[in-house]
Amino acid sequence: MSMVLDAIAKHAARRADASAIQGHHDVITYAQLLHHIDIVEQCIQCQKATRVAVLMDNTPAVLVTDLACMQASVPLIPVPLFFSSQQVQHTLDSSGADLLISNLGDTVEALLTMAGVPYTLLPSLNIAGELLQMYHLQPAKQQPFADGVQKITYTSGSTGDAKGVCLSQGVMDTVASSLAQATDACADDRHLCLLPYATLLENIAGMYVPLIAGATVCLPGLAQVGMQGSSGLDISRFISCLHETRATSCVMIPQMLQALIAGVATGAPKPETLRFIAVGGAPVSEVLLAQAQTLGLPVYEGYGLSEASSVVTLNTPSASKRGSVGRVLPHVALHIADDSEIMLKGSLFSGYLGDDSMQVDDYATGDIGHLDDDGFLYIEGRKKHIFITSFGRNVSPEWVEKELNIEPAIAQCCVFGEAKPFNVAVVVLRQGFEVESLEAALASANQRLPDYAQVHHWIVAEEAFSIENEQWTGTGRPRRACIQKHYHQAIMDVYEEKK
Repeated sequence: MSMVLDAIAKHAARRADASAIQGHHDVITYAQLLHHIDIVEQCIQCQKATRVAVLMDNTPAVLVTDLACMQASVPLIPVPLFFSSQQVQHTLDSSGADLLISNLGDTVEALLTMAGVPYTLLPSLNIAGELLQMYHLQPAKQQPFADGVQKITYTSGSTGDAKGVCLSQGVMDTVASSLAQATDACADDRHLCLLPYATLLENIAGMYVPLIAGATVCLPGLAQVGMQGSSGLDISRFISCLHETRATSCVMIPQMLQALIAGVATGAPKPETLRFIAVGGAPVSEVLLAQAQTLGLPVYEGYGLSEASSVVTLNTPSASKRGSVGRVLPHVALHIADDSEIMLKGSLFSGYLGDDSMQVDDYATGDIGHLDDDGFLYIEGRKKHIFITSFGRNVSPEWVEKELNIEPAIAQCCVFGEAKPFNVAVVVLRQGFEVESLEAALASANQRLPDYAQVHHWIVAEEAFSIENEQWTGTGRPRRACIQKHYHQAIMDVYEEKK
C-alpha cells in the first residue's frame, strides 16, 4: 500500500473526526475520506478503466479522485486547466486515457469538442457535495510504460508538445516523506493549495505531505484563492484566503510571492498563521527574498523538476541561505558535472511516456549551478538558454530577468543577446506605469548586475506574455523561442539602429 494511503488509514483509526480536507464550505474528516476514496475506486473499477485523466478545479473531489486511483493502482493523468484545446488533445491522445473525470460542468464537454476528442458521457457521481462527471474515451493507441507507474504528469514546457513524465508511487511517497521531515509537517498544519492540482509540486508537497502528517489540506477552488484565468491573480482575494483558511503553509511561484509582499508592504494584514512558504517554479531574486525577510514572511526557496518527482533541494528554518535553493534532500544524490550541469541520482522518474530508450540512473537536469562548501545549491540558469555575447561573456537570461522582474514598472520580461554586443529585453509594463518609467527601472536593476549582463535597450511588448499566446508557461516562465520569433524584427531593428 502507498505510504499516503497507509497514513490516511492510521489517522482515520486514531483521529476519525480530524479534518483531512477543507473545501470552500465543507470539511471531510479522515474517516469520511476513506469512505469517499472507496466509492470513487469502485466506480473506476466498474468502468474497467486502465488510465484515468482528471480535468478538475482545486476542490476536495480532485484529491479524493487522485487517492482513489492510487488505491485502485490505476495510472492517473492530471490535465492542466491552463492547457489549450490542442494541448488537451495531445495529453489525452498520447497518454491513452480511457476515462476522464471532471468537476467543471458543461465547459469540459465544450473543451473536448473543441479539442476533437470523441467521448461517451457516463453516469455522474456525487462526492462530498460535488458532481463528478465521467467520460469514456477511446484512445487510438496506448503507449506502454514501465511497471509500477502511478502518475503521468505533463508540463507546459518552454517549447513543443509537453512530455508525459512517468512516476511510480514509491518515488512519490519517498519525496513526500522527505519533504514532511524537512518542513516539520505536523497534524496542526493547514496547507492552502494555491497552485493548480495538475502542478506536480502541489500534488506532492501540498496534498501528500499534509496527509502523511495527519494535517488538513485546504482546497477551496482556484477562484477562491484569487486565480483569474490562466495567469491572473486577484491580490486582495489571494491575501484574504490566506487569512480565512488560517493557512500554516503554502507553495507559491515568484509572482505570487511578489504580490503578497506588495500587499503586505502597502498595508494588507500579514497572514500571521503562516510558518512555511515554499517558493519555486522559476528563479527568485535575492532582493525579493530580502523584502520577504524584512516583512517577517517565512519564505524558503527550493528547486526541483518533474523528472525527480518535484523537490530536490530546499531551504528550511534550520538551514537556509538566501540566494541558494537549499541543501539536497536525503532521498536524492546530486553532483555537478565538469560543465557545471546539475546531475541527479535516486528517486527519479520511470522515463518519458513512449520513450523506451530513456535512461534514468544518472539524470542530466539541463540546469547549471554550483554547490558551496556548506552543501547549498545555487542555480545559474538553464544550460540551453545560456548565450554568449560578442565579447565572449556567458549570460544566463534567467539571472538577468529575475533582477528586472522585481522592478515595480516591469511585469514580465525576456532577455536576448546571443553573439551581440549588448543585451535587449522585451518588456511587459505593469498596469499603471508608463513607458517613460522603464529607463529608471532598468537603471535600478542594472546596478545589481555586472556590465556584461546589463540591459540598456528594450522593446515594449504588444501584450502580456500568456499561455494563450504561447509566450508563457504554466509555472511562470517565458517561452523564449516563441517570444523571439514574434519580436524578431523588432529585436534586429534595435541592433541595427545602435550600430
